[in-house]
Amino acid sequence: MSNLNIVVIGTGMFATGRGTTGFGTVLPAISEWKRLEKNIGKVVFVGTNGKRSAQVKEKFDTLCKDTGISLDIDIYPKDDEQDSKAYIKIISEIPRPACAIVVVPDHLHFEVLRECLYKDLPVLVVKPLTPTIEEGKKLIKIAKKRNLHAVVEFHKRWDKANLMLRDTIQKDRIGDLLYCWVEYSQRKSIPTEIFKAWTEKTSILQYLGIHYIDIIRFATGATPKRVMALGQKKWLPSQGLDAYDSIQCFIEWTLPNGNTFTQTILTNWIDPESTSSMSDQKIKIVGTKGRFESDQKDRGVTINVDGCNIEQPNPYFCTDFGDGAGKVKWRGYGIDSIISFLSDVDKINLGISSYESSQEDRPTFLESLISTSVVEAAHESLAQNNIWKEIKI
Repeated sequence: MSNLNIVVIGTGMFATGRGTTGFGTVLPAISEWKRLEKNIGKVVFVGTNGKRSAQVKEKFDTLCKDTGISLDIDIYPKDDEQDSKAYIKIISEIPRPACAIVVVPDHLHFEVLRECLYKDLPVLVVKPLTPTIEEGKKLIKIAKKRNLHAVVEFHKRWDKANLMLRDTIQKDRIGDLLYCWVEYSQRKSIPTEIFKAWTEKTSILQYLGIHYIDIIRFATGATPKRVMALGQKKWLPSQGLDAYDSIQCFIEWTLPNGNTFTQTILTNWIDPESTSSMSDQKIKIVGTKGRFESDQKDRGVTINVDGCNIEQPNPYFCTDFGDGAGKVKWRGYGIDSIISFLSDVDKINLGISSYESSQEDRPTFLESLISTSVVEAAHESLAQNNIWKEIKI
């Protein structure tokens, strides 16, 4: 049994639930990995502002109490210290971490991942890989040279609805693909509160829509041929943010057999706070034999109680469920995605699987360069009067 020391770089919403009433996804996933009787060493969460470390510690203490799972955890920076490079010291210490989970703003991915790879750390990074193809290629080269398991946390690949989509397409049940339509949006608090510090350094397509670019790649094996995008800046500029409220992206894909189909992605992050879910998401694919439709917001559950808005929770992403002993267990495809990474690293360390086999059917850096190429081309289209841009990887 291997001893897995883990460093999590980033202490925000997805990592710990900081700023929300929840616990994020990464912290519960590591807890569930421990529940599987895996031998975890030290888990270090490292941010940039020591004043926030106390909030993370509070999240951790509550989670341990709720789950009954204890972890050897540490949090940096300490007290009132501020250090944007604190992670460099942590990944250089002895004993060195066995892997890193990177949960930082998009524009910081390249520099943080580069440091981790140079320290020979297997890495899992939240999407996107990088904002640009150039940065992504540099990281791919480093990871390949050092034989490092390096993947992007595209958790929707573990969603059973999307696995069903993939199987339906691969079994040729809907025939030759003609077009795909996606609608994906989130509440106004995402760009104006939770991610306000870096809203202007990303876009709603790069932050959110990229999930469904990756899913089409995953489900079809197709390669993007060209891209065109349109966008609107109305409400966010009125809030002092130079960012698109909404982006519509049009992609032409080429299948392995040479056939083409189109994908339309409609994204925004200015939904009302009263909307029944944090994410409103739907996907539809039409072929010559039929169609596949998936409402990934309406998962069949509605909660309506006094004093609250109607809720439509997704019980399949990252949810805590009580057990008979009065404790909670975390389940969902968000948990599965992170546990799969930890399991891959553990098996490589134990010699159970090889670096090469661990790349199969995973959103590796090389595989994730596809979605990065689409987003970069879409941004270029927006900047160049919405012209079509050829994809060149």
